[in-house]
Amino acid sequence: MLPCLSSVVRRSRGFVLAITGTICLALSAGGERPASGQRWPLGEDGIQAQRLHQAPYFLTGRKIALGQVEIGRPAQFGLDKLVASPPRFRLAGVFFRNQAAVPNTHLDVHAAMVAEVLIGKDKQFSGVAPQARLYAAALGPVKETFQPEECLTSQFIARQNGGDVRAINLSFGDSLERDPRWPALLDGQSLFSLCLDWLSQTEKVLFVVAGNQGDGGIPIPTDHYNGMTIAYSTLGTDSPQFNKVDFANLSGQSLGQRLFRPESNQNNRRSVSLIAPGSQIITYDLVGKRQRVSGTSFAAPLVTGTVALLQEAAERLQAQGRLGQTLDYRQPAVIKAILLNSADKLQDDAQGHFLGMTRTILTKNNQTWLQSSAYQNSTIPLDAEMGAGQLNAFRAFQQLQAGSWPPTAPVPPLGWHYGQLDGLSRVHYTLAQSLRGDSFVSVTLVWERTVRLLDTNHNQEYDPGENFQAEPLNNLDLQLLDLDNPGGPWPVCLSNSRVDNVEHLFCAVPRTGHYQIQVNASGPNPFSHQAYALSWWTVPEL
Repeated sequence: MLPCLSSVVRRSRGFVLAITGTICLALSAGGERPASGQRWPLGEDGIQAQRLHQAPYFLTGRKIALGQVEIGRPAQFGLDKLVASPPRFRLAGVFFRNQAAVPNTHLDVHAAMVAEVLIGKDKQFSGVAPQARLYAAALGPVKETFQPEECLTSQFIARQNGGDVRAINLSFGDSLERDPRWPALLDGQSLFSLCLDWLSQTEKVLFVVAGNQGDGGIPIPTDHYNGMTIAYSTLGTDSPQFNKVDFANLSGQSLGQRLFRPESNQNNRRSVSLIAPGSQIITYDLVGKRQRVSGTSFAAPLVTGTVALLQEAAERLQAQGRLGQTLDYRQPAVIKAILLNSADKLQDDAQGHFLGMTRTILTKNNQTWLQSSAYQNSTIPLDAEMGAGQLNAFRAFQQLQAGSWPPTAPVPPLGWHYGQLDGLSRVHYTLAQSLRGDSFVSVTLVWERTVRLLDTNHNQEYDPGENFQAEPLNNLDLQLLDLDNPGGPWPVCLSNSRVDNVEHLFCAVPRTGHYQIQVNASGPNPFSHQAYALSWWTVPEL
């Protein structure tokens, strides 16, 4: 049994903790990488990012800027002299809120370990994106830090690197008890949650938030809309793979359990976007000792780091002319749609019916996606525990590499597109090839919630004392139509949530034939202007 540090925001054991869930620490045994990638989340049994580090891809996040915001910060070589050994990474910048960091202040072991997972350069246990540029900011003592300071700091980090930061990792959370609203609910209306959605729109940055876990109590901003909230997986029973949602995640809906009800989103809106490995992860603390750690805090940076790999790949593909002239891959909604759509759910069979997925993901109760309410109910796009499934960096790369395909002509079996309902109530993407009967399709639709800054001093940036206002969420629906139906196009599966800004299809086509993906604007007050990201993966007829 590992000693676990409490998830409640407070000072504990000599350093600041402000994490979404429990961290369990133990000295790791031995100095070699575990056989077959066990407990090494980048390997074949984890997110398969190691493939992208190697030939012929050589993707390491080079020149891509990422951000990290936490209560404390990692140490910077050459600035901080109190750490016992130099960190195994170099940061692009370290800050205290929106100012330069003071040497030897606000150092935090938790932030250091998260940075290791993101950009660590250890030869045996490297980070996901070891050559990415990481800007890290400390919020400072909990008793002096509230949502205005959290928003201000996130804004400052989002504007680093000349305003080109692609993703920001938040491995911490705030308590509903500290929210000044009454009653305080997980409804996306807290200042910090609104702030993240506003920054996502204005700065084009994807926020990756560690999910709530452990004893709960710090769920803000897991109720944001435009970013991603991450739960964590552990090794399955008698399995070397990360393939099961860990029991420590508070990622399920309330289901009548009083303890969990305050930690659940309102209106049955899903909070978890993806899961990623987060159990027994090997990293280093501030004094250079190797540790094994567990928690959503270490699953989230796997997703954030993967964003850097995808952005580096997209920059390279675009320079080669393989993505045309579009820069749409920089849109947070596009990367979110790609990550969700390429996630692992069910291990593929020998015939390729399950899109080449590498493993079957299990909930805490050992249920698969096919037993989930998300599969059985069209109004629920994601599973309460696993979201869209488990992150697979290599499959996400394959999805990205397939390229952007507008609906002006038939589209290939695999691809994505950043489009807009501009005076239209629906858009059709006709698949150019016939699909194989009984094969599964995966289609994901993502759009942003619009949030306005109530900018009292008109300087176009958030200042403490200002607030935000969310516009009503536009409602988009997603359908897969059978074009060979004798009576005309017929929907064979659909996703039509009224409360989420994600729709997701994962269903089998009933027969070999021609199909079409349809994006619909719907609701009591139909609208005509809404940008969206669409990502699809299908199996063409042999």
